[in-house]
Amino acid sequence: MTILRHKALLGAGCFSLALIGTALNSAHAGGLERGGYDIDLLFDPAQVTGELSGTYVMPQRDLKNATDTDPSDGNLNALGKSSTARDTESYWVPYGGIKIGMGPVDCLGDYSQPIGAFSNPGANWAGAQGNVETKVESKAFSATCSYKMDLSKGQFRFIGGVFHEDVSGFKEQLVAPIPAFLGTGIGRLDLEGDGWGWRAGVAYEIPDIALRASLVYNSSVKLDNLSGTLDLTQVPGLINPANPLLGNVTDVYGSSQVPDSVELKLQSGIAPGWLAFGSIKWVNWSDLQSIPFCPTSTQGLIACTTTSPVRATSLDLLYRDGWTVSGGIGHKFNDQWSGAAVLTWDRGTTTGLSAQTDTWTVSGGVAYTPTQNIEIRLGGALGVLTSGSIHSVVGSDGVTYGTDYTADFGNDLVSAVSTSLKVKW
Repeated sequence: MTILRHKALLGAGCFSLALIGTALNSAHAGGLERGGYDIDLLFDPAQVTGELSGTYVMPQRDLKNATDTDPSDGNLNALGKSSTARDTESYWVPYGGIKIGMGPVDCLGDYSQPIGAFSNPGANWAGAQGNVETKVESKAFSATCSYKMDLSKGQFRFIGGVFHEDVSGFKEQLVAPIPAFLGTGIGRLDLEGDGWGWRAGVAYEIPDIALRASLVYNSSVKLDNLSGTLDLTQVPGLINPANPLLGNVTDVYGSSQVPDSVELKLQSGIAPGWLAFGSIKWVNWSDLQSIPFCPTSTQGLIACTTTSPVRATSLDLLYRDGWTVSGGIGHKFNDQWSGAAVLTWDRGTTTGLSAQTDTWTVSGGVAYTPTQNIEIRLGGALGVLTSGSIHSVVGSDGVTYGTDYTADFGNDLVSAVSTSLKVKW
């Protein structure tokens, strides 16, 4: 009888890893992470399973005591700009996938938005020379398959797949505070690029006790074809006639990458109707330091580096590696209802240039299974974005970054809601 009850956790009771462990626990994670990479649907025992989900994240990071520290273009505090600003904007994280099983082989095709960012403090604050608005978006399509074989009391899986990722975005910042009749003084960098990645991993399952352990590596996605424009038409050339970029739209190029990651996930039935689960994830965000962009007309003539004489602008991130640790409990109340609760810690990736400090999140959700073929999930999360400050940082190359402004921030809230529909055939 105990074994049969444990096996029931593989149905509705196992929803927790898919709903809470991935979607909600990625809410406002470090670096540029949004939905991350999720292949949990690959393990669904049904022969054919489709899933659609969406998570709406509402971070409330407020900056205060903002001080303009770059006197070369005038002092924004003295010009009456605000010393406070709301740094974050709410955003959606969609997901869709379909899994098909054929004997020992299971294959998953899915759509996700692994990375992203949305910051919009505006132009009327003292840190506008560092950031007016920044937005990054991604679209990823992946194909992942596994081959399982019997091993001892359970099954061992080999996992492999590929994914293609499109990344685009823009950043606006105040280049120079000038009279309104000359322009806004705001420059804008637009970029886009794409690349391929791959994943490989292993998993071991004992269905009778709802045990599963998986370890998956996702490769980096090289964005060697990053290109776009630097629009300085709102900054007239008369400010500095020696700078040919002012007053013009310039085609630029650069290179970067979406970093690689490793994730370990564990779950097991611990009592009739009860499931314990957890995960540890590492993301190589320290790969993203200062990303320079240079005029396309100089490509192949002069190397595009942070200290290059032809550098037009750069995205200065100076991230450190990200770590995410979560653990939770799921319970199956009856054949139709189950629930789960999770505690997550996400290590902030900032080294001082941004407000991405540690995040603590509590998540919860329920799953309703009206029939064996349909499952509806609802979840919510509430977390704390820990306090800190924004200040200049000396990079590993000896260059000092973040000299535009300083700011402080306290402990702020982040919340999220999530819903999904799973259909099995």
